[in-house]
Amino acid sequence: MTDASEIERLLRAIWDLHKARAVHRESVPVREEFRGEVAWDGVVEVFDLEAHPKAKTAYAWAHESDSGGRRFVAVLGVGPVDSPSRAVQIAIAQEARSAENKPHKPQ
Repeated sequence: MTDASEIERLLRAIWDLHKARAVHRESVPVREEFRGEVAWDGVVEVFDLEAHPKAKTAYAWAHESDSGGRRFVAVLGVGPVDSPSRAVQIAIAQEARSAENKPHKPQ
């Protein structure tokens, strides 16, 4: 279970990213593997959205970023995103695409 201050930060992330007010519904442990490696192992928080035009649910979590800071992720429950696990899968795929599109710095 995520502590109350982390839930507050996730609520803020949902607002900042999607301009939606939310109410925490539940915490769901998720473990995703890809090619035999653990791609994600953590807790996804599920939120009910209030008056969002496209979604009734948001899935949110935080993790350490490559730069060492804390990164907050909030995925709307639209289209193929219909579960905490699917939200993590979509976010991982999106991050991988973003990483592929970044210019590489010469070493």
